[in-house]
Amino acid sequence: MIEVKNADFCIEQIANSGQCFRINKLGPTDVWQVVAFGKELTIYRVDRNTSVFHCSPEEFQSIWVDYFDLQRDYGMIKDLILTANDPFLRDAIAYGAGLRILRQDLWETIVSFIISQRNNIPRIKSTIEKLCAPYAYAFPSPHILARYDEKDFCNLGLGYRARYLTDIAGSVKAGTFDMEYLKTLSTREAITYLKNFNGIGEKVANCIVLYGLHRLEVFPIDTWISRIIRNQYGGNFDIKNFSPYAGIVQQYMFFYQRSLRGQRNIP
Repeated sequence: MIEVKNADFCIEQIANSGQCFRINKLGPTDVWQVVAFGKELTIYRVDRNTSVFHCSPEEFQSIWVDYFDLQRDYGMIKDLILTANDPFLRDAIAYGAGLRILRQDLWETIVSFIISQRNNIPRIKSTIEKLCAPYAYAFPSPHILARYDEKDFCNLGLGYRARYLTDIAGSVKAGTFDMEYLKTLSTREAITYLKNFNGIGEKVANCIVLYGLHRLEVFPIDTWISRIIRNQYGGNFDIKNFSPYAGIVQQYMFFYQRSLRGQRNIP
């Protein structure tokens, strides 16, 4: 077991932040299951600043430190954002103080955010659980998903998104979509590359680059963020003021806005 003391880490907030879909609470206690990179991790939240990771020191260092970006100083990033003297961001940071941008598997992120289109978080999680059920903790590879046809995906509740997954898995298998090449591109080039593929528009491409490539300067705009920019900033919000941490700003804003609409995001 590894005890993590960090005021800028809250597994519950991360689980409910909309960036990942395989972190779940186990029963009524503050115990959480994290599934990533073919591994299962149990985290017990002791108090606001302390969590216990149930894993070996070797696994903690080789997988979870990087996955949760634990070496990054989020306190410094918050202080930098707060120099803007922005009342909405001040409240958003206070509310989502334990949020972090995860370093997720690229393929899992691509599939997850194609599924996320015009969807809600509980339904996304349910669909991904069904997709992964035959493979235990492993996320099905592109070659596995390339064996599925649209009907198979439709049976999982994917609707019109079924065709998008069929296309992207087939493209990876055929070599026309190259994830290793994608990793070498600049942020803008990566977004442009992704948008060449069926089912990946501007917002999904930005989410993939932020959550799958960990490009923290990216600022995905969905209906929640659009609402914030319209209602809180009169339609004028210059994200360049927060580079290179625009993606972290977006996460604070998104999480807080959903809470204001009565969603279950507990600080």
